[in-house]
Amino acid sequence: MSALPPELRGLIETGPLAHLSTINANGSPQVSVIWIGVDGDDVVSGHLSWNAKLRNVERDPRVVLSFDARRQPGVFLAEHAVLRARAEIEPGEQAWELLDRLAKVYLAPDATFPAPRTSGWVIRYHVERIGGVGPWTSPA
Repeated sequence: MSALPPELRGLIETGPLAHLSTINANGSPQVSVIWIGVDGDDVVSGHLSWNAKLRNVERDPRVVLSFDARRQPGVFLAEHAVLRARAEIEPGEQAWELLDRLAKVYLAPDATFPAPRTSGWVIRYHVERIGGVGPWTSPA
């Protein structure tokens, strides 16, 4: 897939909490709630510790991200996105910078990310398929 639809890009920029699903070494699922952003045609997340989700992505880059749009009163099925992607881990200083940029969306416009500046990892999600309910999906 080449470009994220503008409607999906707009939804991500509102700061929905995303569920990142990865696969543990024993084949069981692992789910983490994360902050996400957009960089070019990719979805990105920042991480300052090497934990299960990063170990899982390193071993198997197939992931799923899911998140909801803001709930509309009276709507039976809320808009949401389900992204199947290949994840790529990038080490470096840009992880804290990404988290600081996302803090302005997830916390407050003048917020600074509350952890000390350090290196970490950015996960870049190359979206392969978009599902869910909303204007970012294709009719079946």
